[in-house]
Amino acid sequence: MARALSGAPRDSALIELRAHSSIADVGEVAWRRLLGEDAPPFLSYEWLDALEQNGCVRPERGWMPLFLAIYEDDALVAAAPAYVKGNSEGEFVFDHGWARFAEGRLRIDYYPKLVVAVPFTPATGPRLLVAEGCERRSIVRAFVTGLQAVCEKLSLSSAHVLFPAREEAEALAGAGLVHRHGLQFHWRNAGYRDFDDFVARFPSKRRNQIRRERREVARQNARLEALTGNELSSELVDVMFEIYKTTVQKYYWGRQYLNRAFFHDVCRRMGDRILVVLARDSTHGRPIAGAFNLLGKRALYGRYWGALEERPFLHFNVCYYCGIEQCIERRLELFEPGAGGEHKLARGFEPTVTHSVHYLRDPRLEEAVRDFAERERQAIAEHVAESARMLR
Repeated sequence: MARALSGAPRDSALIELRAHSSIADVGEVAWRRLLGEDAPPFLSYEWLDALEQNGCVRPERGWMPLFLAIYEDDALVAAAPAYVKGNSEGEFVFDHGWARFAEGRLRIDYYPKLVVAVPFTPATGPRLLVAEGCERRSIVRAFVTGLQAVCEKLSLSSAHVLFPAREEAEALAGAGLVHRHGLQFHWRNAGYRDFDDFVARFPSKRRNQIRRERREVARQNARLEALTGNELSSELVDVMFEIYKTTVQKYYWGRQYLNRAFFHDVCRRMGDRILVVLARDSTHGRPIAGAFNLLGKRALYGRYWGALEERPFLHFNVCYYCGIEQCIERRLELFEPGAGGEHKLARGFEPTVTHSVHYLRDPRLEEAVRDFAERERQAIAEHVAESARMLR
């Protein structure tokens, strides 16, 4: 079902934003046309459709699909994955303080709100997909106008574009949205020949630390496997789902956003874009731990990790070192291992600014958030600079 939420003439053309209750309403062929060759796997039609079809995103869980599409004279020129949210879970850009301020100090509802994002995925990528040949600047302006119209007509407090690339964030901020910075730790490939070449960049103390941690795999009688495509058997997918659940159940703040059916669906539909790192006991072959990664044309994205047995340094080897090794072998430029983790610094990851942009309908809330975001950006810039000095 599509609903027209805003429209305006542009010269002799009519440009209109419509909201779709499912990515299927945008259409698989139409969505694929908007994706560039380098688009991250989590923006693929298969991934987003699997989240819907397997019940991972639905209103009862705080995620109601509302894909936004821009049409020019009835031709699709842009689209964005968007969801009406009844909470702030699964976003990784934390705005709980904004919600408390809105509801406590201003006496206005913060929920529902709109997020333009890939659910449960704190990874950088385009959020507004624009058809080739279209003038992006005018599409961005139309999109911002459309976000404001959506919030007005559906009585939403705000709209939040999460983890766009820097250039896209700056363009949206230039159109009036509040620009917020976040912090992650990413690995970049400097043309390393192999893992030893990568380790050679460090001072001797850190080299020895990484090599010592790497040796723990064999010392603990374990082995690592990197599996993709046809190697992702049904049995392996079941194992990875159970491994994923161990992390969810381990922490009080854990949330099981995904189900077994989703894991099987995406491995069947896009197995060549999934890379599983599995640790096995060398004697019995039983799985010990694993990491579920998404494999792009230029980057690797770490998504889910878990362990059936607790072993020292297993996490670093499965989630980081094997991923770095795979990036070097596959000549990938970037490894985004996920949110959080100062401990990644010692393993070769660099502090990296992430981005989000925000529209707040209430001018009092907008003023407060804009002030907060400016101070937060300054603090993050200082932190990144200090981390860089420590790494020299």
